[in-house]
Amino acid sequence: MAHVVLAGGGTAGHTSPLIATAERIAEADPAGGIVAVGTPRGLETTVVPAAGLRLELIPPVPLPRSLTLDLVKVPWRLVDSVRQARRILKREAADVAVGFGGYVSLPVYLAARTLGVPVVIHEQNALPGLANKVAARFAKLVAVSFPDTPLPGAQYLGLPVRRGVAELDVDARRADARLGFGLDPERPTLLVSGGSQGAQSINTATLGARDELLAGGVQILHVLGPKNITDADVVVTDEATGARYVPLGYVDAMEDAYAAADLMVGRSGAGTVMETATVGLPVIFVPLPHGNGEQARNATFLVDGGAARLIVDADFDAARMAREVLALFADADALPAMRRATRDLVPADAAGRLAARVLAIAEPAGAERG
Repeated sequence: MAHVVLAGGGTAGHTSPLIATAERIAEADPAGGIVAVGTPRGLETTVVPAAGLRLELIPPVPLPRSLTLDLVKVPWRLVDSVRQARRILKREAADVAVGFGGYVSLPVYLAARTLGVPVVIHEQNALPGLANKVAARFAKLVAVSFPDTPLPGAQYLGLPVRRGVAELDVDARRADARLGFGLDPERPTLLVSGGSQGAQSINTATLGARDELLAGGVQILHVLGPKNITDADVVVTDEATGARYVPLGYVDAMEDAYAAADLMVGRSGAGTVMETATVGLPVIFVPLPHGNGEQARNATFLVDGGAARLIVDADFDAARMAREVLALFADADALPAMRRATRDLVPADAAGRLAARVLAIAEPAGAERG
């Protein structure tokens, strides 16, 4: 019976693998105890409790990118957050602390080290964040989603994803998924999604390319993001071809959207990259043009392996989108070849393997405690 504390939050990139791993830990050790640690600012305040996990909150410690007054405050904020993380670890009698990055992870890592609790880290992106760079120096296990992530002692386990994605039978699910979205079950289908918050440049290009794509017989499922959809975003049907454009703000079960699609256009966050690779969905990636280039790096192994295409954001407009998408659908061999290319690129059952490793690390600590 292991007592596991998991830390991660801020965005779906941190919370989704946390939830997927927690589910598999609970399946393997139903008598054990699991608690997640997050901050009041992040997505975790809604999605973690919705997944049936107990959530404890500590103050966030954001690290400013420039020399400001906030930078001076970081040490004091960090001390307070570490103190609160220590309380949680002690109260839960933690056998292992598992972190998935984000503002909340560093205080938990440091608290665990001061208490002698073994640390496991999982890095979602090809380029690691600061918290995981620090913890990799003393962690018992450094697990990564991508094969070339530059962390000491990194072990390539892949990205933990929910069972609904990991075990998706696309061929069996496709027709029902399309019907569920109001689409033709037999028509070529494009999925467009900029992630949980949407992507303005992709949305703009899609609206500009919409009529040309529909005229080409391609139906479109467009997930704009909950803050981006308006009353003006309505279903549109091409009178000549019958192809439909279906806009949505958000999709709860993305595996249904993946099953419905023959091709996707989207950002290359770690979750999107690994989930689409897991289900074998060809993608045109348009990496977020900000940050340190991690989104472009995330997609590199799929692009190099022939499973995806990449277009930089500055070059992605309506004309380019229509041209690229219609060309792929017109080539009978292109999309099947991209699907085949994913087969050997992504490790199977990352969530199950990470859960097993976490429990193996927790077992000696639990035996010593008990």
